[in-house]
Order: sequence, then structure tokens, then C-alpha cells
Amino acid sequence: MRKSIYLTLLLTVVVVLQSCSQGLNFGIKGGVNFAGFNGSSAVFDSESITSYHAGLFVELGFTEKFSIQPEILYSTTGANISFEDATRNFKNKLGYISVPVMAKFYLIPNRLSIDLGPQLSYLWDEENEPTLDNSSNYDISVAGGITFRVLGPLFIQGRYNHGLNDIKSDADVSNRVFQLSAGLRF
Repeated sequence: MRKSIYLTLLLTVVVVLQSCSQGLNFGIKGGVNFAGFNGSSAVFDSESITSYHAGLFVELGFTEKFSIQPEILYSTTGANISFEDATRNFKNKLGYISVPVMAKFYLIPNRLSIDLGPQLSYLWDEENEPTLDNSSNYDISVAGGITFRVLGPLFIQGRYNHGLNDIKSDADVSNRVFQLSAGLRF
């Protein structure tokens, strides 16, 4: 009985890996972030900043029109903060290790896709002027965008990430980030 269970599990793993390996792609990507805070604060006002992201991904193709793409990125977000009493103004830059897991729905097979999925980010570092370490260690967001494979392995991508949790202890604000990326998929 045990041997048949192990054999069934082994065959299932082999079939899944075989189906995925036909559409297994790796890649690198990077680009610009247009980041800011969404929400309000009685203590400060915020304006968007321009920052960057870069990282690696794996695309697991299940069918010609559907794949899953987990990524690992270093992404900087944040905002320019000015306090209402006008005594302090500074850039609050948040550096995250982000793990989005995107479902890719291909409108044109292997060329144009709509991407949707969750993203979990861990706060790796925070830069403030002056120091104000009051950010949450985690950011949970939903992401959506479009990817277009331009030529060969080269692609361009646009994505919007909308934070779901408050990232500041003294304000009702979440991250919002629009990303423009370019990358190579092998």
C-alpha cells in the first residue's frame, strides 16, 4: 500500500514537472518606480518619488495561454514627507525585498499578457532625513499589469502595486507604486 502511494506521488511530481518544463523560463528585470503613499495623515503630507526595482523571475507555463511567474525583487518605494507645521521635510525611502506571484493570461501566446497577483514585501532598509523609523516590516499588496515581449528575449512591462496594509504607525497610509520595467526572458 505504501509503495503504491509513493509511486503515485512520484508519478504526479514527474507529470507536473514535465508539463512545466516545457514552458519553464528564467529571466531578469529592472526598471523605474513611481512611488507614493495612498491614504491620509493628520501629521504629515506626502508627495510621490521616483525610485527603482531589479530582480529575477521564473515563469512556469502550464498552457499556451496561462502561466505563473514568481519573482524576487529589490524595490524601493516611499514618498517625500512634509510635516504640517513646516518644521521638517524629508524623503522617506523604503527598500523592500518583494515576492510577487503573478498569474499571466496571454492574449497573444508567448507575446502579450495581462498579469495579476499578490505581492508580499519585507522591509529591508529605510532611509529618512531625519531618522524616523516607524514603518511596518511587511507590505502586502495586489499587483496588475501588462507584459509585451518585444523581440527575442527582450520584454517591456507596466505594473501597478496597491498596498493593502498601513505601513506607518502614525498614519493611515499604504504604498502605491507604478512600475515600468525592461528585462530578458530565457
